[in-house]
Amino acid sequence: MTGIPLSRRDVVRGAVFLGVGAATGGLSIAGAPPALAAPDEATALAVPVPTIASCATWGARSPGSLSVIPSSPDKIVIHHTAGSNTTNYTQAQAFAMARSIQNFHMDGNGWSDSGQHFTISRGGYVMEGRHNSLSRLRAGSGMVVGAHCPGQNDKGIGIENEGTYTSATPPAALWDSLVAFCAYVCDQYGIAASRIYGHRDYVATACPGNVLYGMLPQLRADVADALAGGGTPPPAFSATVDNTTAGRFTASANWRTSTYSTERYGADYRYADPAATSDVAYYKVNVPAEGRYRIDAWYPGIAGYNTATPYIVLAKGGNQTVVVDQSTGGGAWRSLGTFTLTAGDRDVVGVSRWSGAAGYVVADAVRVTRV
Repeated sequence: MTGIPLSRRDVVRGAVFLGVGAATGGLSIAGAPPALAAPDEATALAVPVPTIASCATWGARSPGSLSVIPSSPDKIVIHHTAGSNTTNYTQAQAFAMARSIQNFHMDGNGWSDSGQHFTISRGGYVMEGRHNSLSRLRAGSGMVVGAHCPGQNDKGIGIENEGTYTSATPPAALWDSLVAFCAYVCDQYGIAASRIYGHRDYVATACPGNVLYGMLPQLRADVADALAGGGTPPPAFSATVDNTTAGRFTASANWRTSTYSTERYGADYRYADPAATSDVAYYKVNVPAEGRYRIDAWYPGIAGYNTATPYIVLAKGGNQTVVVDQSTGGGAWRSLGTFTLTAGDRDVVGVSRWSGAAGYVVADAVRVTRV
């Protein structure tokens, strides 16, 4: 497209033509059929090529008339399916969900096919939605006109995320697949990470839910990190620290113990009254190497708990505070963001009592994952 700089895909391809190879990894799905394997050209890509189940793989019906246009998309539009937040994370559930969506869109809405271009299940399975979307994505040019967002169907790649995210947080498997897939789409089409939007940015709708919509700035940042990284990924690292983890969690006697909420992580959690005092509950993590790490928090979200709880991340270059509403969205991992951490065994995250809101502040569990 005129006026768009060369993508990293184009740059790496050029390097290959000059005899400089680039190795890549990939997302894998156990038991995936050979038809899901990435094309040969993927070995030249700097962004890992995700496994994407084609329409034929998940058992789609034959579509009606579709329009494939030569112009390429210039954005990504994020949706949620507004269905149940199932805990069945299997591939079979993902494929059944894709078939259900297609049936509803064709039989209920009278559309020619699934409206969205791609779908991601709560278990992290990525699937082609509308026929011909995958072939155009693999080619890196052109697109099939969708039916996911009026005014953007011929401009934006529509991605449906299974579940309802008005108050719940997407599962880690879905989030990780969404980041990796968006990075691949951006790399293939030369789309900037900043051009990832929510459905409600263009239409009066609650989609993709308050929580997921609020996570879009983090999605853009995580996708930008993925696009900037490339090459061989660093060794995987993830550490979870609960309030009961010996030698990893410290808090004063002001932080009492409770088993009240079933949304807790583990056996119990700690809570304290908000106060204008320096009384922080700390989580200690042995960070293996300096780099970018995603930090997630788990807490029980109970009406009446603190709506402005400060989480303090001891990042490289200075502490960063993320304020979280602990009265909702609990019982799941909630992303605090991605931060640069220095190596060492030290306090990485703290929960402060210094909140201007009423209600107990809670310290339950945190997770630190290298990205």
